[in-house]
Amino acid sequence: MSTILDRQPVAPSPAASADPVGRVGHLPYAFFEGDIVPLADARVSVATHALQYGTSAFGGIRGYRSADGQAVHLFRLRDHYRRFAASAKLLRITLPFDVEGLCALSAELTRRNGHLGEVYLRPFCYKAGLDLTPGLSGIADGFALFMLAIDGLPPLDHGLSVSVSSWQRVTDNAIPPRGKIGGSYVNASLIRDEAREHGFDDAIVLNARGKAGEGSVSNLFMVRDGTLVTPPVSGDILEGINRKAVLELAADLAIPVVEREIDRTELYVADELFLCGTRMQIAWIAAVDHRAVGSGRRGPITARLAERFEAAVRGTAPEYAHWMTRVELP
Repeated sequence: MSTILDRQPVAPSPAASADPVGRVGHLPYAFFEGDIVPLADARVSVATHALQYGTSAFGGIRGYRSADGQAVHLFRLRDHYRRFAASAKLLRITLPFDVEGLCALSAELTRRNGHLGEVYLRPFCYKAGLDLTPGLSGIADGFALFMLAIDGLPPLDHGLSVSVSSWQRVTDNAIPPRGKIGGSYVNASLIRDEAREHGFDDAIVLNARGKAGEGSVSNLFMVRDGTLVTPPVSGDILEGINRKAVLELAADLAIPVVEREIDRTELYVADELFLCGTRMQIAWIAAVDHRAVGSGRRGPITARLAERFEAAVRGTAPEYAHWMTRVELP
């Protein structure tokens, strides 16, 4: 029996190719309603439950051009999809594929789109019914996957200036931040907008206990007296895939690590601070609330971790080959 991975996608129409999304890095094909289709055809109704109430979950998966220039390396694909499946479970969404099936679909869509460069995959599950009332049970589920080319993203070659946000992170008993729940990213949007309106690059947000949790859309790490410190997964943070990678790298580099709560004032006396996530990877923080962090320059532990991370994702550190799913393009 043939499967979706055996079918040939329908070619985009001229109108679809001319769609403005094609000029901002979106790649031409997406998976939508059980088939690979032109991205312009992957549309939902304005009455869709997820659009009205934020009943959706998503993932963000980065692909790197391999060092040999022959393939795209998808970063920690199974880890991403295990978390994605957990997020779907929180919303009582049934996915059309298991983790292995989602990995296979991602590799196939990467091949079909044919972009031998930096890419970003966005899996998205949602309540697809047109039910105009809040709820989760008994409402139809939907799933889609699309991709962007991100070769043009400027390198983050400067230290971040961040504030401590006046907004509070959502809590596990409100909208669980350990999952990438669509509706909870209103919280992230408020945090990021406030920071940028006041001239900062980003913000660190406190949880309901007044402890430093994470950035607007990234995990937080601190260095004090040679020890790497990060909030625990029980501290109302996203269970970040890049966070997990950093912890593994630190162990391999014999850097002491402690997972514990971080007080706000520790941010002002830290030796080093950095944020990590799919977009920024490992981004060092130069100042918090206009107070310099350490010397105001990238610290040695942050530098070691960032350099090792770059080697891992480019394929020049073979001991991390298991992190990457190699997709060779035709």
